This record gives sequence, C-alpha cells and structure tokens, in this order.
Amino acid sequence: MENLFSTQVAIIGAGPTGLELAVALKRAGIAHLIFDAGQIGHTLTWWPRNTHFYSTSERIAISGMPLQVHDQQHPTGEQYLAYLRGVVESVDLQVNTFEPVTRIFKLDEGFLVVTETIRGTHRYTVQQVVLATGGMAGPRLLDIPGEDYPHVSHYLDDPHFYFRKDLLVVGGRNSAVEYALRCWRAGARVTLSYRKPELPKASIKPALMQDIETVVRDGKIRFLPATMPVEITPFEVILAPTDENGQPTKDETTSLPFDFVLVCSGYVADMGLFEQLEVTLQGEEQVPVYNPDTMETDVPGVYVLGTAVGGTQKKFSLFIETSHVHVSRILAALQASGS
Repeated sequence: MENLFSTQVAIIGAGPTGLELAVALKRAGIAHLIFDAGQIGHTLTWWPRNTHFYSTSERIAISGMPLQVHDQQHPTGEQYLAYLRGVVESVDLQVNTFEPVTRIFKLDEGFLVVTETIRGTHRYTVQQVVLATGGMAGPRLLDIPGEDYPHVSHYLDDPHFYFRKDLLVVGGRNSAVEYALRCWRAGARVTLSYRKPELPKASIKPALMQDIETVVRDGKIRFLPATMPVEITPFEVILAPTDENGQPTKDETTSLPFDFVLVCSGYVADMGLFEQLEVTLQGEEQVPVYNPDTMETDVPGVYVLGTAVGGTQKKFSLFIETSHVHVSRILAALQASGS
C-alpha cells in the first residue's frame, strides 16, 4: 500500500535534538513530521544497562523541560529515555517511529521523502528537510577475519553475560575502559588490548583513568598495550604488535584463548541520505558543508542538526549539550524563509 502525504518540514531522526527541534516547530506553528527507523532515542538503547551520561542533567535537558534525577547524579540512559518519552507525551509530538526513510528526491519545489514501513511504502512532499541522523549508525569495524563470529560484539548489553568468562576488550578510550571495569566487577576475567603504548589519559575521564590504573597495577585486569587483533577464531585471538601509529606490524604475533571479544573501536555515521541529496561531504569523516548561522547545507532547503554535523567523528566535539544551539538557528532560518 502506498500513500502520499504533505507537510512543511521533515525531520529525519528522533534523537534528543531531533525531538527538540520538533517541539520548537510545534510551538512556532510550523507543520512538520519527524521520522526514525527505530524508537525515539534509539541509539541510547544500545547502551549497557545503568550507564551514566558524562553530561549533567541540565546540559542534556531539552525544550526548557527540566530533567530531574532522584539522586542528583548524572542521569542514566534509562532515565533519559523515560525523560524523552515524557517530553513527547507532554507536547504530544507526532513521531513516525519504525518508519525508516529510504529515499529523498529533490523536486522543482521541495522534496519527496519516501519511507518503508511494515504496512507498505509512504511518500511525503515537504518544503524543507532536516537531517538529524546522528553520528553513531553502526560500529567502526576492525575489518579483520572472524569479526563477525557470534562470540564477538561491538556493543555491551549486560556485564553479567561475561561472568566467569575470559573476555578480551579491544580499545582504549572511555567506553573500552568503562566496559572493561564493569565486566571485571561482574566477575569476568578481563584483558584489555590497546593499539598504542599507553592509554590516552587526556581522552579518558579522570575517575576512570585512576580506576583502570589501579586494577591493572594490582593485576586484576591484564593490559596489553601496543597490540591489535588481526584475526579472531572460535578459540583464540591473534594479536599483532603495533608501530608508533598504532598499526599492526609484521613482527611475530601472539595467540591467546578467549571466550568472548568486545570490540570498542568507535562508531560511524550513515551519510547515505546526505549523499542522495548531493550534500557536499568533506574529508575522511564526511563532514557536511553547511552554514553555521542557519545550519543549512550547500543544498538549499536541506539542514543538518545535532551530531550529524560532524559526520563520523573520530574525536567527538559534538554532543547533545553542544547541539542545542542548532535548534534555534534552524528555527530562525525557517521562520525567515516564510515557513
């Protein structure tokens, strides 16, 4: 079944900033629809249970609605998802969840947005498109043999899963360090492999850095610096030494047995819709070209919002708390255009 609908603005992505813009548009009386391939805040559902934000509650609150946390600590992912549900309910936002946008076509005036749902194809004509697709569509793969085995994961669900199992954690930044510590405290026998000679202290939260240094020094977590997996088998992981740039060398490798492997190598953005619309993407990180005063890309009528502004960020500088300003800029631009 195929249906044709019409609205003024299509927001692609129902993460925090996408929802924040939807609230602003509703308050301003600008007709819009917001789409997501999953549920609202979908990326947050990948987080391990009871993972705390590094940001404080007031910095990630949206649309002037306070985020209250019962213990006044940094909120967890579960608390934030409940907060986002409350925002949607209180403002009564219409969010087309589980409706992935598969194609966007430029028309003589505006755009045609095509979605695929379980009930069929839907089409929407819109005047402006806002791409709030985030920067974490999928894991950054090591691209080595065996990475697709079922005992290898790029996401941590529950540390309990690794109780009394030999676990190799690959990575050396905040997530890898935090996951290694949490799994060890849940009873896993943890080894941490990092491709550089030492952990990047400047990039790791001080409390985490102090914690990992202590448990490594005490021999509770084994640390293998300047190593990198080059192959994973059902029984072992083959680790190679690395050079000064963190790349594997041709020197002798080491094979170590592990029950599970948790790869924390970062994430990549999905810039497919940007490419369809012929937005210029710059560099290896595929950063979209845009006007920082309006957030409009070099394709008229196409705006970028939130962490999608940074493409695939290797060193994150764009977060929820630094993206609030994008909302007011886009709103002002749409109002100035007569929307």
